[in-house]
Amino acid sequence: MEMAVTREDVVKALKSVNLPDGGDLVSRDLVRALTVDSSGAVRFVLEAESPAAAKALEPASKAAEAVVAQLEGVTGVSVVLTAHSPAPGGASAGAPPDLKVGRHPTGQKAGPQSVPGIDRILLVGSGKGGVGKSTVSANLAVALARQGRKVGLLDADIYGPSQPRMMGTTKRPASPDGKTIEPLHAHGVTLMSIGSLLKEAEAVVWRGPMLMGALQQLLGEVAWGELDVLVIDLPPGTGDVQLTLGQKYNLTGAIVVSTPQDVALLDARRALDMFRKLKVPVLGLIENMSTYICPQCGHEAHLFGHGGVAAEAETIGVPFLGALPLELETRLSGDAGKPVATEEGSASQAYADIARRLIGDGFA
Repeated sequence: MEMAVTREDVVKALKSVNLPDGGDLVSRDLVRALTVDSSGAVRFVLEAESPAAAKALEPASKAAEAVVAQLEGVTGVSVVLTAHSPAPGGASAGAPPDLKVGRHPTGQKAGPQSVPGIDRILLVGSGKGGVGKSTVSANLAVALARQGRKVGLLDADIYGPSQPRMMGTTKRPASPDGKTIEPLHAHGVTLMSIGSLLKEAEAVVWRGPMLMGALQQLLGEVAWGELDVLVIDLPPGTGDVQLTLGQKYNLTGAIVVSTPQDVALLDARRALDMFRKLKVPVLGLIENMSTYICPQCGHEAHLFGHGGVAAEAETIGVPFLGALPLELETRLSGDAGKPVATEEGSASQAYADIARRLIGDGFA
């Protein structure tokens, strides 16, 4: 008759797994949540002191699984290798932060809060994707910085972060103490994006609470410094990120970007209604991809219609901040990591005009 395996049997087996730097899994107190059920299934966690130590433990984890599996009466082994957060000062300067971005949000005071050091927060949103909201966010941030403002740019489009590419930043953020993220800098703008913490093609597969936790970290655990204005590039639509920001933070206002065609305007109206319900002031509308001028013959074409956003702004009684042209240079500049607002030309001038108006109205 097969003997039932006991917890003591498993602990004894784990004591035989020696570590390269001395001791064994049990004497080093690395074993957590050890359970042995009546069917002979064994489960336990190996918890290292840091992510680097956890990686070094991978061979020992495999050895532990093998040695426990050989015990009489064991029908299955499940080992989880994890690491708790590093102690202050435990991360080396310049190392990527290990902040478990995407955890659930922590509690904060009731009601909207200010972010220390940040004077104004501008949201840039759209009702649908593909209208150039991220391009507008990047170029508006650069245009404001060129006019002497201290500007931050937060890429809150968690599922589709594009600002690292548009702003030409390929570095990983540093975390000198393992708790605070040092943001990146490009074209006079202080920048932070979830995309800077991930591999370029890595997907974010998170539910709402993890999105909200990540947003809380990107606002509260990034060393933004003293900023006149933080521009936040929102995801398209009316989801968790918009709701979290509207309910939990003091916001100066929102700018809605749309192309002129009817279907884009329909979605833009939903975004406007969302900001109204969240009591976030709408500072104005921007019509993107408004006019295309043929570089060969100079003919002016309105590929997506023209004037629809200005008419919508007048109808609902909010400012029309400007029309931005559809031109190849804007796309090439964004792909190259040098926003068109850093250069000279019609698009750059259009962004400069919008930035000047926002500053003049006290919004930036």
